[in-house]
Amino acid sequence: MLPSIDIIIVNWNSGRLLPECIFSINNALQNSFILNRVVIVDNASSDDSLDNLDSTNLPLVIIRNTQNYGFAKACNQGAISSEANFLLFLNPDTRLFKNSLAEPIKFMMDKENNEIGIIGAQMVDDENNISRTCSRFPSPFVFVYMSLGLNRIFPNIFRNQFMTEWDHNNNQVVDQVMGAFFFVRKNLFQKLNGFDEKFFVYFEEVDFSFRAKQIDYKSYFLATAKIYHKGGGTSEKVKALRLFYILQSKLLYAKKHFTISGYIFAVLFTFIPEAVIRIIDLIFKGKIKSSGEVISAYNMLIKSLLK
Repeated sequence: MLPSIDIIIVNWNSGRLLPECIFSINNALQNSFILNRVVIVDNASSDDSLDNLDSTNLPLVIIRNTQNYGFAKACNQGAISSEANFLLFLNPDTRLFKNSLAEPIKFMMDKENNEIGIIGAQMVDDENNISRTCSRFPSPFVFVYMSLGLNRIFPNIFRNQFMTEWDHNNNQVVDQVMGAFFFVRKNLFQKLNGFDEKFFVYFEEVDFSFRAKQIDYKSYFLATAKIYHKGGGTSEKVKALRLFYILQSKLLYAKKHFTISGYIFAVLFTFIPEAVIRIIDLIFKGKIKSSGEVISAYNMLIKSLLK
């Protein structure tokens, strides 16, 4: 029997990016696997991104939420009734190429790769430049020196969480692949009870990958599977809210996986030096409006921690 896959796409006001992503799936279809479903979970979009999707010949399922439940919960909604062997969580600002699905499925079906639970693809931009998307698992020390900007000032001493020193031209085991193309064994997804829905958006794939490693499943970067990724997506429209969710999820991850002292250090350094450094940096760059967005994000963060 051929292996099967469900593709889950979470949509929130992604405009024309969503249909471009959906129609690109046709480029990746091959006779070596079965595409069971393409599930779009819409988080109460107010734009026309869901219009004109009926013309596709794909097995499309649309779940329309009446409010924005966040990325993790929406992903779980899309996967809950899956009967496929594999799940692909795909961002709407991506486009698939010929081998985007066939290569990960072929790799996963090889019995020698049974310990691989998650696969990421090589991502290229409009100029066909390769994005360096894989990351290391964060630690309290990493959060502290990144809050101080030491990874930018002394990159040879303080390694970035993102694996920017590696050109992403070869296959290898990594800590974490980017969530824009997150290819998972369904049985692993079930073992971990999906994404942790406390993460509204950001860090949910870091948490998932870390929990997978704890039960001896590895993440793997497959350079032979290539996709297009625009980056930024709809979050570019709400920069203050995006920063708030990044900071909130960062501290949630720290609270979940660090010791109490590690979590306290993460909170202190996120607020005291990091906020000030962000604002000063933007002021020196002449981006006064953006510094206001930082203040707004931190105000939201304080309110969320006091709840």
